[in-house]
Amino acid sequence: MVDEGHIVGNHTMSHPSLPDRANDLNLFNSEFKDVENRYKKVTGKEMVKLFRPPMGQYSQKSLAMTKNLGYTSVFWSFAYHDWDPNEQPANNDAIKKIMNHLHDGSILLLHAVSKTNTEILGDFIDKAECEGYKFKLLDPK
Repeated sequence: MVDEGHIVGNHTMSHPSLPDRANDLNLFNSEFKDVENRYKKVTGKEMVKLFRPPMGQYSQKSLAMTKNLGYTSVFWSFAYHDWDPNEQPANNDAIKKIMNHLHDGSILLLHAVSKTNTEILGDFIDKAECEGYKFKLLDPK
């Protein structure tokens, strides 16, 4: 993914609710550092400091702690029930739902475990581009 030019951000090591980890600085920091260390071991590069909180759960304290680690937290403007491999929407329904929520500046949360997303991604991108949308990498600064 990195070699293809994708940004790989941090999402924590064990996908916890970060407000629940915010009372233990070492435990909180290790959720980030463990991912950073594995990323560097695999890629030989430093991780871009973009972060999406698991399940979108945060508190003012966890956001401040994340910022203290140098991360910019990124949230999504669209998400739908795609994370359960046993409850996948029909392809046409998924494309329609995503397209109906697309707007300038959209940040789409689509899970890779979704068979539907895998099947529709190319068609969705083509359709969105035909409507004038452009896909860009987030600026990590």
